[in-house]
Amino acid sequence: MSVVGVRSRMQGNPDFMRQAIELAIENVTSGRGGPFGAVIVRNGEVIATGVNTVTVTNDPTAHAEVVAIRNACGVLKDFSLPECTIYTSCEPCPMCLAAIYWARMERIFYSATVAQAASAGFDDAFLYEELRKRIGERKLPEERLLAECGDETFEAWRQFLARVDY
Repeated sequence: MSVVGVRSRMQGNPDFMRQAIELAIENVTSGRGGPFGAVIVRNGEVIATGVNTVTVTNDPTAHAEVVAIRNACGVLKDFSLPECTIYTSCEPCPMCLAAIYWARMERIFYSATVAQAASAGFDDAFLYEELRKRIGERKLPEERLLAECGDETFEAWRQFLARVDY
C-alpha cells in the first residue's frame, strides 16, 4: 500500500466525530449524563453509539466508549470489533482505552484531550499515575490471597473443551 493509501485510511471522518460530539452535548442538555459521546463505525457505517450514563445508571463503568462497545458487540453478536473504528468526543480514559484494546478495534479518533477534560472536572491523571506504580505502592491496598489456588480457574478453562478462546 502506498503512503497516500495509508494516510487516507488513517484520516477520520469529521461527520462521525461531529455525531459523537453532538451525542455528548445532547446527553448533557437532556440531563441524562456526562459530556461524553462515542460512535463505532465499520466500513463507513455507524454500528453503534454510546453516551456517558454513569450517574443515571449508577454504574462507574458506563462511560460513552464502554457503552458504545457493549452496544456494538450486541449488534454484531461478537465480543471482538477488529474492523471497527471508534470516534469519541474525548480522549479515552485508561478504562475506556483498555476496553477499546480488548475489543480489538482498528483505530481511535477523539476530539477533546484529557487536559481539556481535567479542566472541566474530569481528571484521570491519578489513574495514569497509579498504573505506573508497582503493587504495594498504589493508593488502594492489594494483597494476594490463596496463592496456592490461583491456577484452579485457569486449569478449569484449559480443560473446558467448549471454550471460546479470545
